Amino acid sequence: MRIIDIVIVGGGAAGMLAAIAARESARRRRIPDKDFSIVILERNDRTGAKIRISGGGRCNVTHALEPDGLLVKGFLKKGEQRFLRHALHAFRSGELLELLYRYGVRCESRPDGKVFPVEGFTASDVAHAFERMIEERAVTIEYACTASSVERIDGIFAVTAGERTFRAASLILATGGVSYPSTGSRGDGLLFARRLGHTIVKPSPALAPVLTTDKPYSGLAGVSLRSVAFIASAGGKQVSRKGDVLFTHRGLSGPAVLSLSREVAELFRTEGSCRLFADLFTDLTQDELQELLLSEARRNGAKMVRKFLQQSPEGPPAALIPLIMRLAGIPEDVLLSGLVRGSRIMLLNTLKRFPLGSVKVVPLAEGEVSAGGVSLAEVNPKTMQSRLVPALFFAGEILDYAGEIGGFNLQAAFSTGWMAGESVVGSQ
Repeated sequence: MRIIDIVIVGGGAAGMLAAIAARESARRRRIPDKDFSIVILERNDRTGAKIRISGGGRCNVTHALEPDGLLVKGFLKKGEQRFLRHALHAFRSGELLELLYRYGVRCESRPDGKVFPVEGFTASDVAHAFERMIEERAVTIEYACTASSVERIDGIFAVTAGERTFRAASLILATGGVSYPSTGSRGDGLLFARRLGHTIVKPSPALAPVLTTDKPYSGLAGVSLRSVAFIASAGGKQVSRKGDVLFTHRGLSGPAVLSLSREVAELFRTEGSCRLFADLFTDLTQDELQELLLSEARRNGAKMVRKFLQQSPEGPPAALIPLIMRLAGIPEDVLLSGLVRGSRIMLLNTLKRFPLGSVKVVPLAEGEVSAGGVSLAEVNPKTMQSRLVPALFFAGEILDYAGEIGGFNLQAAFSTGWMAGESVVGSQ
């Protein structure tokens, strides 16, 4: 049975970029394509399943920041920043966009830095561009090919898929994490890595909705709170993130919720319960908000409190105001001039800590990505090669990192894939 030079398990963003980089590296070394085999094993009937659903089908391919800024804004854990620094510098967002442009997909940056294909292009166009890159680089893709086991025997990897066994000199595991299992990310690669001797940090949700046990505001499904502080509190600990929060039929979603979900899940796991709140006037301290109320009462005491809230530029949406008044114990027709001190304090407390319910679960399978995976301490960040197993490489979400919403995770997958592909050729 012939030995394949490189087998890549997983045909997502990381796996495809690994294949592209490996072939380009081999060609630079003047190795003929026919003498250097690269095979991707993909369990689906097409590659790039997560790319195709990214950004609601629009594909937030990356973020416009340079690597150092991308690390600070996109990856909040220092260990993850240190690990990803080399990869994100080795293959930058600009290089990714130039590569896509050469294959007919033009992208543009939005004011918030998120990069999407221009109008007229979709996530499927992005995935198709990568498929063309793969085809032009003479990479073999075995579709509907689900790896079931991986062994290393006499220095050669044996990857079993159904009744077939692929023998490889080098192996890149790019199977993803455990989020969105319908796309093929079912944790198989983590099992393979563990059997090969690697430590696996238990997967946890990231960029996931938060489901709540009590849903007192079910009628608000679809309503968004703009630029609030989303707060999770338990056991004397508190974490928060600023952004939009969306009420759903099952709980909460939106950018701030997705961004904080990793910390919410950890707090819920360690403390056993977790309460959720929103600071509806996040740019003002409670004292500053009180002074605003008093100042408005002096100028226009005949104005109703609810009108004041409706007309405040940073105030809550109209649908929320009756709830705020009820929670604060204030009649809806009360005037600013009639807001006594006790009621004013209740109102301020409600506005600065509006209750959103208790955490029921942060669903792992519904996260856009998952945290956890192969321990970063056991992988060389300059090559993506295992520190434990020769000729074994990792790329993408299988590694123990998780970025913020905004294209950071896809860029990390592209960059770690590129580094793994470049490094694997040089290691042979």
